[in-house]
Amino acid sequence: MADTAGKTLLYPEDLKYVKSHEYIRVEGDSVVIGVTSFAADQLGDVTYVELPKVGANFKKEDKFGVIESVKSVSDLYMPVSGLVTAVNDRLSSEPELVNLDCYTEGWMIKVTLANPSELEAALSAEQYKQLASE
Repeated sequence: MADTAGKTLLYPEDLKYVKSHEYIRVEGDSVVIGVTSFAADQLGDVTYVELPKVGANFKKEDKFGVIESVKSVSDLYMPVSGLVTAVNDRLSSEPELVNLDCYTEGWMIKVTLANPSELEAALSAEQYKQLASE
């Protein structure tokens, strides 16, 4: 899928997605969470990312952080319930990683799942691609 600027937006098949434009990479009983390439593209150049501390506990759909760009400020929402076990500290000094490589270098937090069944409500890559194109 391409945006209006002709940039290709990627939706890796091995990830799960939520309507608030976060992705979930399942790694055993933990997940890696970040924003999708669609969200990064819509935001424009990311200038600041505020993330929680390791040890923070969240319920699904809780606000877990803030992302700022040249265009706007947006809240980040938990796609699943769980305990934060790692935070990508590089984003505090290199927020542009979200734009450059949101799925690998620009990940945001790692979380131990509190309720793995919540993953069932997440969207597949194809479902998310449909949502993003609307």
